[in-house]
Amino acid sequence: MSTWDTYKNSVIRYPELGFALDYSRMDAPAEWSSEMQSKIDRAFADLVAIERGDIMNPDEGRAVGHYWLRNTAIAPEEEGKWIEAVNAKVKDFASAVLSGEITAPNNKTFRHILLVGIGGSALGPQLISKALLPPNAPLDIRFLDNTDPGGIDDVVAELGAGLAETLVIVISKSGGTAETRNGMLETEAAFKARGLDFSKHAVAVTGEGSKLDKHAGAEGWITRIPMSDWIGGRTSIMSAVGLLPSALLGLDIDGFLEGAAQMDAKTRVADPAVNASMILALMWYHAGDGVGKKDMVILPYSDRLDLMSKYLQQLVMESLGKEFELGNEKRVNQGIAVYGNKGSTDQHAYVQQLRDGLNNFFATFIEVRQTRSGESMQVDDMGATSADYLQGFLRGTRDALYESGRLSLTLSLDKVDSRSLGMLIGLFERAVSFYASLVNINAYHQPGVEAGKKAAGDFLDLLSRVKNHLAETGSSGVTAAAMASNLGESDIEQVYHALNHLAANGFCNRDEAGAPDEDTFRC
Repeated sequence: MSTWDTYKNSVIRYPELGFALDYSRMDAPAEWSSEMQSKIDRAFADLVAIERGDIMNPDEGRAVGHYWLRNTAIAPEEEGKWIEAVNAKVKDFASAVLSGEITAPNNKTFRHILLVGIGGSALGPQLISKALLPPNAPLDIRFLDNTDPGGIDDVVAELGAGLAETLVIVISKSGGTAETRNGMLETEAAFKARGLDFSKHAVAVTGEGSKLDKHAGAEGWITRIPMSDWIGGRTSIMSAVGLLPSALLGLDIDGFLEGAAQMDAKTRVADPAVNASMILALMWYHAGDGVGKKDMVILPYSDRLDLMSKYLQQLVMESLGKEFELGNEKRVNQGIAVYGNKGSTDQHAYVQQLRDGLNNFFATFIEVRQTRSGESMQVDDMGATSADYLQGFLRGTRDALYESGRLSLTLSLDKVDSRSLGMLIGLFERAVSFYASLVNINAYHQPGVEAGKKAAGDFLDLLSRVKNHLAETGSSGVTAAAMASNLGESDIEQVYHALNHLAANGFCNRDEAGAPDEDTFRC
């Protein structure tokens, strides 16, 4: 069969949405086995249960409601009313800020947004702002998405005197996320150092009754916008997490939600032949033999979508990277590794390995057909434009990979706007749901993340003990082993790292010797 014949039989098109999915270069079977068909049927049944509001995250006893966020008609009545009320509050607040009804304490309009969050609470707004923010946006936006003091200082320095007209959005559903708390405290201190009342600049997006909610209320922040337990961080982009900054930036949040709802409607149809999200999930399953044997490389040929790989990295890996099947009865160590950047940039970087190195991946190209709204200049004697070259690089790379036995998918969008970005996110969210059902895992909890938080807490406790011991007793030169003995601590390596951290940050001094066990620390 020719590539043309294969293509004709391996493309799903939604012309009214300006969307197509080409899976002709995935070498998928023409028909699925009866065993696979039973998994497909279960995945469609699970989708019905998710949208109905069944408990689909049994480990945390929660429903999974991110599909309700863009279509309250399918939500339970109480949740639907809650979503509509939150969205109305988002729009009203953004309108008041943009109209000048709500101003900075100096009576000037807010000119900057500083968003403090981590994970989905930052990745979603980062993706939206990069993809959609026009040059003449009413505000600009910066992010504190880590607990790195150097990064915090850089952002504060960039804002400089502009802090006086900066609106700060602090996002944490639980209100207890350490990185977000640290960013908030550092930001409060930066405002105070400039004689500014932080509370008159601050907005909270958080769960009702959370630590952050109580803190914001007690301090008299401008407003608080609620989150809900049934909204996961990595699927929160269509809640106030993504909608509030989008509305403040003057973006089309209704179109964003509608695009996702339109994709949901298309991918609700229980027929793989016309369901783009199910086909995505099946291609992931096929490429990795159902156990994630191959990585997923995301290659959007659009500068505006260059954060798509970073966003999908969390959505896919946090959802699908699980040790046990549902019910915790069988260890399966599932997951799909995701990485990427953008084309054609990566043709000058890791595409060399993709074509000629390890065949341990499949690529997902994202094509944007309309790359510029106006006319383009010719850049060579053949009359080609920059856009022609971009298309040539995409098609050429796709062919070169396939000729070398590398599989790929191609997603095509007519253009990048609020609606199409909503569709793209909706497509992948649904594919994650389907794939999780195909491999029988819980996509909606994150025990590995919680384990990492606990381990970090253990180290911080040890660090405090080391620091307190040094403060109380001093030291003329102690090794890590001696300090561990003083503390009754068996893990000498962690004690060594604690001492190194304290020395690097000026609490004590390190005398470096020939080997780590000979280094001494004094204060």
